[in-house]
Amino acid sequence: MVLEAVIQTYVATAQPAGSRQLARRFNFGVSPATIRNTMSDLEEKGYLFHPHTSAGRVPTDVAYRAYVDTILPAQTFTNQDRDQLALEISSGGSAVETILRRAAQSLGIITQELGVALGPSFDASRLDRIELVRLSSDRLLVVISVQGGGVRTIYIDARGEIADGALAEVSHVLNERLGGLTLREVRSSLAQRLRDAPAGAAELINVFVEEGEHIFDVALDSANDVMLGAASMLAGQPEFANVDSMRRLVALTETRQYLAEVLRKRSDSSGVSITIGNEHGDPALENFTLVTAQYRVGSLNGVLGVIGPARMPYDKIISLVTHTSQLVTDLLD
Repeated sequence: MVLEAVIQTYVATAQPAGSRQLARRFNFGVSPATIRNTMSDLEEKGYLFHPHTSAGRVPTDVAYRAYVDTILPAQTFTNQDRDQLALEISSGGSAVETILRRAAQSLGIITQELGVALGPSFDASRLDRIELVRLSSDRLLVVISVQGGGVRTIYIDARGEIADGALAEVSHVLNERLGGLTLREVRSSLAQRLRDAPAGAAELINVFVEEGEHIFDVALDSANDVMLGAASMLAGQPEFANVDSMRRLVALTETRQYLAEVLRKRSDSSGVSITIGNEHGDPALENFTLVTAQYRVGSLNGVLGVIGPARMPYDKIISLVTHTSQLVTDLLD
């Protein structure tokens, strides 16, 4: 009860919580001295710490983890938030990127954190069809369609002029031998599956074998696939009042490729994923909490959520992230 009270007080005020303050605000039925002793015990166990000479205490990452796992009250948010999310995300176009960008922006505004979203991962999706389109005598457009409706295009250069017969033969071989496999399986077994290709198509087939990692690496983990809300939502919070903290925030928002890699690792996790401070195991994220949930686009999936300081209203944010992921899934279904 005391740990929950400290966390709720610190989340609300951004100031260390003292025993007298807790005794006045919460009806524990015990004296401030008893609360102070309990806070001392919690500090010895690693749940609280003194940020300076103040008598008040602040939750640690361990405290927030205990709160999220065992103490968190029922998840809830207002009808106004629900209606605002539905209105913002569903208006203005139905393209996946557009919906995700609006979701990140809306989450950021409502939670006052940094909203984030990552485009769907194609890596575990199954190949439906490959089309080869001639652009010039020695250049092709490869159109890769996956089950569920996703499409990606790649340009490749052949070694010399490509005959029409070879183009049709390669297209047939690729679809016959690779269709139905996941893109991950395609990349790992491409050379073996194409090793006895017809002689007339050997030269172009070799291009696919040698460049297969690039051609079929359409997992959408590039920097352009990360959508962010407004960093100003975080910039106004006390945790980012000093220059060093602000520098860390700016660096995080500017390294889109890094963020894509972090988010991609969470895309296969169902439900809500919460990583707090040092749990990231990465200095670049040790001052941040990341709350994400998976959304789905047919057979594909991605993640969206928020980044903020450890001091955040977890009950509200978890509810909003969960609801938004389902809302996005419904819109993209």
